[in-house]
Amino acid sequence: MEYRVIATYSIVAADPSIGDVGVAVASKFLAVGHIVPWAETEIGAVATQAWANVKFGPKALQYLKKGLKPEEVINKLISNDPRRDHRQVAVVNIRGEAAAYTGSQCLPYAGHITGNGFSVQGNLLVGEEVLEAMAKSFETTKGELVDKLLAALEAGDKAGGDKRGKQSAAILVLRRCGGYGGCREGVDKYVDIRVDDHKEPVEELKRIFKLWEETLLRRESETELYNWEDVWRDIAKALLKLKYISRMPRSPSSRTLYKAFERWAAENNFENKLRRDKKIWKSLYRYLIDLAGL
Repeated sequence: MEYRVIATYSIVAADPSIGDVGVAVASKFLAVGHIVPWAETEIGAVATQAWANVKFGPKALQYLKKGLKPEEVINKLISNDPRRDHRQVAVVNIRGEAAAYTGSQCLPYAGHITGNGFSVQGNLLVGEEVLEAMAKSFETTKGELVDKLLAALEAGDKAGGDKRGKQSAAILVLRRCGGYGGCREGVDKYVDIRVDDHKEPVEELKRIFKLWEETLLRRESETELYNWEDVWRDIAKALLKLKYISRMPRSPSSRTLYKAFERWAAENNFENKLRRDKKIWKSLYRYLIDLAGL
């Protein structure tokens, strides 16, 4: 028997209250993120693995759009599949209904656990404890869907994960207008990160997410904002030191100052975190002050 096995542990999940759908996955397989995770905004998410059939991703999403339940979707996918005993697939819809299938010939340990709004699944794992840890972590972690997915993936990693070792990981979370540029650009990729080849792919995924959050996401609470009038002098001192302005401005309404601040933000990839209400994110302020060494 020829095997093309993507030994994987993954989670598909949805948060109907916000409209997020997503997948997180890790494996001893090169670039697992280009095969396993599939999702569509306000529709659902899919993971296809083991002897993965990549056609299952787009097909499952099409079935969800037609109104089929996740269990019905899976039945449609495997009904005429000659290799169904070697497949593993999980589906969740935007309402949080989830279902999974693990073929009888998937390499052990193989299995899945479905719960409210999610499904965790894996094959060639060190044991069932990997999935149990993932499910528990997802259910008990606070925060947005992305936080819960990352926590579940980390729990699976710490429980032993893929028994062959580690190589790649990925996370994909979609949200209406949640991507770079928001609704103006019609982008829905709230988080889309891949680690294709690394000794500690889950840890590297977490590290990159922290950068992604700091640079691209605007999810701090309104308490994490400064009024421009309260911090403009500090900003001016930092921009002066970094040579974005040549002298201190006289007032917070200085157009030269704000234009310099916008230029600094754009050159440092923070244009997605600029605001138009005379407020500045505390995280952005701290980054600038630290960069200038003030």
